[in-house]
Amino acid sequence: MKRFLYKQSMSNTVFSKILINCNFAIIIQQVVITDYMHICLNDKIFTALSEVVSEENVRAWVIGGYVRDCLLQRDHPEKDIDIVVAGDGIEIARKAAKKLGPRIKVNIFRNFGTAMFLYRNYEIEFVGARKESYIRDSRKPVVEAGTLEDDQKRRDFTINALAISINRETFGDFLDPFGGTEDLKNKIIRTPLDPDITFSDDPLRMMRAIRFAAQLGFSIESKTFRSITANAERISIVSQERIITELNKIIMTSHPSKGFILLERSGLLKLIFPELDNLKGIEQKDGRGHKDNFYHSLKVLDNISRRSDNIWLRWAALLHDIGKPLTKKYVPEAGWSFHGHEFIGGKMIPDIFRRLKLPLNDRMNYVRKLVDLHLRPIALSQEIVTDSAIRRLLFEAGNDIDDLIMLCEADITSKNEATKARHIENFKLVRNKLREIEEKDAIRNFQPPVDGCDIISTFGIKPGREVGIIKNAIREAILDGIIPNERAAALSLMLEKGRELGLVQCNPLPEPKVK
Repeated sequence: MKRFLYKQSMSNTVFSKILINCNFAIIIQQVVITDYMHICLNDKIFTALSEVVSEENVRAWVIGGYVRDCLLQRDHPEKDIDIVVAGDGIEIARKAAKKLGPRIKVNIFRNFGTAMFLYRNYEIEFVGARKESYIRDSRKPVVEAGTLEDDQKRRDFTINALAISINRETFGDFLDPFGGTEDLKNKIIRTPLDPDITFSDDPLRMMRAIRFAAQLGFSIESKTFRSITANAERISIVSQERIITELNKIIMTSHPSKGFILLERSGLLKLIFPELDNLKGIEQKDGRGHKDNFYHSLKVLDNISRRSDNIWLRWAALLHDIGKPLTKKYVPEAGWSFHGHEFIGGKMIPDIFRRLKLPLNDRMNYVRKLVDLHLRPIALSQEIVTDSAIRRLLFEAGNDIDDLIMLCEADITSKNEATKARHIENFKLVRNKLREIEEKDAIRNFQPPVDGCDIISTFGIKPGREVGIIKNAIREAILDGIIPNERAAALSLMLEKGRELGLVQCNPLPEPKVK
């Protein structure tokens, strides 16, 4: 096993070859141990863990993502620390928790030989060093006790197999058996062993390879990527819940298009997200072609990601044109069209969310609304904007109007700078008009100044068709600017519409509502 050993000393012992942030990073040749400890092992948790494992005479290492991100000088977003123990990880977890605080609850997963607890902002997991074997139709391993070397071999990628000793006598010793530091330096995702075995055993690792490439801005080593392509069909044994977790992590990267392009090139996209894969391609007829809606959607996603970390707004960007394959039509006189794709796309959202195991609640409704409405502001930006059109958009978008406009601005992907500048300027006008109408008419999250109870009370009728007709007439009159969004005007129109329907006022007009 290749080892890099950095011995602890209270003096400023100088040693070489500590890798920190590649570019991100560069290999620093002369670094003092106190600097290295400051980077990785200066947290109170490591001192406490060192005391526990040393007192128990058990060897232990911090391993995986925490070490990787520490060497990259990158914030560790998952906030987890993995500890591998040459022995009983569950027992060490109990003793560590007891030392850190009497009220810490240890969660034990005996089937996997692991235990974890929460400490401050970290989720700390303990596992006995082990080796794993798999059967063909399951990604759940058969586990048996092993050495640290066995444990590092079972890791998904070289950059996640890095380990640091936390025992008192070897505190800070750094073990890198598969050249993970070189891969960090070269920005490479590579498996420690034969990638065909790695991915066939646990196909979720294919998604993780692509996710890490997108998160870290790394490349997937060619042999490793060829293996992902060869084993893509194995993704079928992975639960949808695990797949969507990785997709969400990809969509939340700073440049998510990279991850989706790798998913497409590997053959995984058509298996896990066929609706998105169907957007690919350019069809030509009579010398006319349409844009590639897959790459356009990814460009819109990247555009929105530069402005917002709202995951559901990002999902709306990714799915905004999802209805185009079902609405594509060629008309010789006009060329290619996708009329109604926003409506069809909106109808597709519930089925997509259901199949992908995304939430079927207000978040789904939010995405559907934005997909449904994403052409409306674009249309307003290209014509003379009427107050009525603005009111209707405010009414339908409600509190999501700002996100909708942001999505529409992200949808400007023209390579013609003059065209792009014109659209952006038009959207500024739309934003100003929205602000003016909202200040004047308070249409956002519109609540009618006269409700069904007012109508029923005034005319002494039961709930029914007439109530709906009057309510709709009041709403449309306000949206069209015929009457102001005020109770007195609405009550007057209510009486007028009631007379048209043959209704007679039999009770005094209701008192003004208390806000």
